[in-house]
Amino acid sequence: MRKTATADALRVIQDIVQESKGSPLGREAVRRVEGILTALAGGDASPALSTRGYSAREATILFADLRGFSAIASTHPAETVLGVLNRCFALMVEIIVRHYGTIDKFIGDAIMAVFHGDPIVPRDHARRAMLCAIEMQIAMHKLHEEHQDGLVREVYLGIGISTGRVTAGVIGSEVYRAYTVIGDEVNLAARIEAFSLRGQVLMSEATYEHCKDFVHVGEPMDVYVKGRAAPLRVREALGIPALGRVVPRQDARKSPRVRVRLDLAYWPLDGKMVHGGAKQGVVRDISYHGMLAEVERPMPLYSELKLAFDLPPIAFRADEIYGRIVSTREQRERFLAGIEFTSLARETNAKIELFVQMLLQGEYGERPAP
Repeated sequence: MRKTATADALRVIQDIVQESKGSPLGREAVRRVEGILTALAGGDASPALSTRGYSAREATILFADLRGFSAIASTHPAETVLGVLNRCFALMVEIIVRHYGTIDKFIGDAIMAVFHGDPIVPRDHARRAMLCAIEMQIAMHKLHEEHQDGLVREVYLGIGISTGRVTAGVIGSEVYRAYTVIGDEVNLAARIEAFSLRGQVLMSEATYEHCKDFVHVGEPMDVYVKGRAAPLRVREALGIPALGRVVPRQDARKSPRVRVRLDLAYWPLDGKMVHGGAKQGVVRDISYHGMLAEVERPMPLYSELKLAFDLPPIAFRADEIYGRIVSTREQRERFLAGIEFTSLARETNAKIELFVQMLLQGEYGERPAP
């Protein structure tokens, strides 16, 4: 009898949600509501706040962040900014719900979504999250094409995904409480997202193991993650061949870059020989493969340079680096040069990568460059 009453109550709740929100509860939400109703029917007066309200389960966590949004927020009125944010997030939320994901929270210009596991189909949650992430990038690309002249064109998605055990439950008090998930995998998904370029989907090795026969990926990359002694292996999702889905790459860069202010010594080259003494400049941003530098005077495109600069946080002198100027511009009477590294020692390359990865995760107060 209690089972029938629970089913009837669940149907009424679905009708109320449908009328109020325009769509019914998703699969995971139905399971949670059914669990609460069953507990209440069994005499538990406060199932959401009891120890039975928390559970350990396997899940896939997806973090999606709007890149370029901060630049818009600093130069446009609030109503314009919120309009762009809402247009992008409304589309992303629809895709997440369509793949039975749960929106855990909005964090400024980022979304955290959870795809819960089901014992009957143990790998399904990772596949749903992966398909969701790729369709989010496809949808963002289409949004750009529809708004060629609008601000939407200036924002991109970076996505990170991780899979593992999490603790799920209601946190808070009678004043305010919310259902959420916590655990190392949540933090890991956020860390992985920080490494993603615009339009890119990166996943942990655990996520890859769950869907490696489903998703086409790039070569593995080992990255430094704050709080972990060993490097973390991540992979880029390129598409899902069986479903005809391909991630539309929206960034020509080969690696993330971060804003910095580092003293730079550079020497113009004449052929392979240093021409003149050291000149002084400032590194304005840096990536694994190059930098944007403020230089003393304009130089021709494709000029060759020798470079040296310190990486104070890791106590390393990066020198004997050779580069080529690939772009130039003037900004407020200062001369800026985009420099591509053409030759550097393996140790120096590894130290630059470590430095960039540390800054991407908020160490030393620097932020990703737009």
